[in-house]
Amino acid sequence: MKELTLLEQMILAAVFALKDGAYGVSIRKRVEKLTGKRLMYGTLYNALDQLLRKGYVTKTKGTTSSTRGGRPRIYYALTPSGKKALRASHNLQQSIWESIPGFLGD
Repeated sequence: MKELTLLEQMILAAVFALKDGAYGVSIRKRVEKLTGKRLMYGTLYNALDQLLRKGYVTKTKGTTSSTRGGRPRIYYALTPSGKKALRASHNLQQSIWESIPGFLGD
């Protein structure tokens, strides 16, 4: 399993937290809330496409909406491999920080 980039970790965490409400705009807002930085849609969708290719997320079309001009939302969900990759990234980061005693004021 390849290591996730920081952006991929943030996106997977957002998808996990949003559960059934994980679509482009909601993922972007969640990542922005987490980081305080504006995420460009091109960056978001490129990362989502990469996560799809890696098998870490799936996407499904929602129902159409007259307010969206008849275009359905695309919803994302973590796959078991995506959850495993996110957990592995968490464990790696935890190990890194725990390996530096006193750095965080311990």
